[in-house]
Parts: sequence; C-alpha cells; structure tokens
Amino acid sequence: TAHGASQTYPWDTFSTQRQVHEYFQRLTNSLQSLRVPQSCSRRARDCAPPHRLSHERAAPKKRRVMAAHAQPHALDALWATVASRKGADPSTSWTAKLLSKGVNKCAQKVGEEATEVVIEAACGNAAGVVTESADLLYHLQVLWAATGVDPEDVYAELRRREGTSGITEKASRPKG
Repeated sequence: TAHGASQTYPWDTFSTQRQVHEYFQRLTNSLQSLRVPQSCSRRARDCAPPHRLSHERAAPKKRRVMAAHAQPHALDALWATVASRKGADPSTSWTAKLLSKGVNKCAQKVGEEATEVVIEAACGNAAGVVTESADLLYHLQVLWAATGVDPEDVYAELRRREGTSGITEKASRPKG
C-alpha cells in the first residue's frame, strides 16, 4: 500500500484483542472460500486494482549465484535496517514512524499486506505476488521489532519443524 496514505480500517474501531482476533478469523474463513474469477486466470488486469498495474512492468526473473561471503541474505540486511530504526526519530524514517505507532499499527500493516498478497495470488498475478510479498516481509520484520521478536527465534522454530510432517506439527499445537 502507499506509505503514508490515510485510510480507516474496520479494526481501527476495535477496543479488545478478542474483537481483532474474531475479525481476522472471519477474514481468514472468507479467504478460504475465495474463488478466482475466470477473468483473473486469463489476465490479472481484469481484477487487480488500477494501482497494481505497475506490477506488470516488474523486471524479469534473474537468478544470481553468489559466494556465501558476497552479501548478507536480503532478509538479514532488511532486519539490520529495521532494527537500526527502533527508537529513531519518526520524522526521519518510515520504519521509525511505524514503530512509534505501536504494536497494533504494525500488526494492522501485516494484515493489510497479507491480504494484498492473497488478492494478487487469486488474480494469478505473479509479479504482484512478488512485490506484495516483499511488502509483507518488510512489515512482518517491523512487527517483530515492535514486539521484541528476534528473527533468529523464528528461524530456530522453522529449523525445529524441519523434517516434521505439517499434519503432525499442527496436531501437536495446543487447541484453542
């Protein structure tokens, strides 16, 4: 979404975490039943909002093989930038501005970007999925910074799950 755009969202009026949770549960349920219109399977332009059409001009895929020592992973470099903005002057950095607005605003942005990824995918717009996924990963890292989550903790959890059936892993989660 456009940075700095002033919009009102349903969750802006929620006063409890339960209300937010229920809203996103309803959203999740409705997304599970999402049907892709025929026009989307032929052309993403038919269902993509007009401001998304710039994604069609995205650069073609390039595969680069780098030596392990050449550059840090893009997510590690992004985290270094996000972490460096924590406590910075909100007037000098979009990330600092988001962080200054608190966890709820950061979580809201993750929800918005995740929804935009879903829309682009449902429309069959791979370039849109790429750009919206980049936005989602950025906002997820901002949320991690806001909540004090270190990416290494997330990576450790992913490593812990490696080699475990998704069905087995999901069954091991507490019911709730």
